[in-house]
Amino acid sequence: MKHASKQNEGMAAEGGCGESDFRWMARALELARRGVGLAAPNPVVGCVIVARDGTRDGACVGEGWHEYDRRDHAEIVALREAGECARGAVAYVTLEPCSHTGRTGPCAVALCKAGVGRVVVATVDANPLVAGRGMALLREAGIAVDCAVGEREARQLNEGFARWIGTRRPFVTQKVAMTRDGRIAPRLDAGLPQPFWITSEASRDEVQRMRHASDAVLTGIGTVLADDPLLTDRSGLRRRRRLLRVVLDSQLRLPPDSRLVQSANEDVLVCTVSGDRERMAVLRARGVEVERFEPDHAGRVSIEAVLAHLGEREMLSVMTECGSELNGALLAGGFVDRCTCFVAQSMLGVDAVPAWGGVASEETGARVLRNAEWSASGMDRRGTVLVRDPWARVTEPDGTVD
Repeated sequence: MKHASKQNEGMAAEGGCGESDFRWMARALELARRGVGLAAPNPVVGCVIVARDGTRDGACVGEGWHEYDRRDHAEIVALREAGECARGAVAYVTLEPCSHTGRTGPCAVALCKAGVGRVVVATVDANPLVAGRGMALLREAGIAVDCAVGEREARQLNEGFARWIGTRRPFVTQKVAMTRDGRIAPRLDAGLPQPFWITSEASRDEVQRMRHASDAVLTGIGTVLADDPLLTDRSGLRRRRRLLRVVLDSQLRLPPDSRLVQSANEDVLVCTVSGDRERMAVLRARGVEVERFEPDHAGRVSIEAVLAHLGEREMLSVMTECGSELNGALLAGGFVDRCTCFVAQSMLGVDAVPAWGGVASEETGARVLRNAEWSASGMDRRGTVLVRDPWARVTEPDGTVD
């Protein structure tokens, strides 16, 4: 398959797409973002239908996005709005139309029945039940299909889905707020006011948006004991499921009077290797879920087992907000898919707490950030790098592997 995404700064074309195609796909991507927090465990998808008849040529006649609880996929919502105007029209879809029957019928078939003349797709579906079959079905019906317009943006929106649908493991984003010298907290005897904020309010607002886009947030008991965080989604945006707050707590030390426990509403999961039934009962009586795991080789909760458990619960994306030791363990264990760092313009010195402790060194931090994409975040800098691409083994429509 010919990819202009490798020609035009990530904006691709299979059959010579024009400027209007990029513009309408940008609108479809905008619609897809409305499904963030509302579509999981399905992918977020947006669709725009543009008329190609004599009276409304070039006008948008239907658009939609997917929300899990509303069942209908984005294409069905847009087709319903377009009605008869869909005949001969161009449909812009951020993810390949499905070709199988799940909770709903196949969208590729619906597009064929509606008589659309052309379909422009941002990316092939990561779901092996679809993976090129949707576009093949459209072509067999005589519909022109162009693929990979806005591919990069579409894939970023569905990194969690791509990881989960292929491995049944969630996509893990490691969030770190640190100083220019790679420190996440002052030394204990520094005498600085508490709470001590490393980054700016703008960065903290962005973290709330990141939580909103996640199904779960994961931390360690050390962070809970030191900071007593809430770890809730305070973005103010709608979400389908409560953000699951997960604590790795091998010895079951979570205090019943902590803010996590006091605010628990079937949205706090404690993962432990302890068999202390009395402490379990106290936490469960306060609305906290306690799950016991077999210990790893070090006698601690296995990160791999916890991520597998979250995958079984259809958690597509997990954001980590941890201390130095767990940050290092996550990175060294190969569990991190994306690393996002908010870097303040301050320094705390060599005695302060490093961002990645234990196995991680200054060189490890540099390796993680070497190919980061940087942007401003208030007074800070935001760097994000894809450590492991969940789309790397997705089969392309022509049978090749991307």
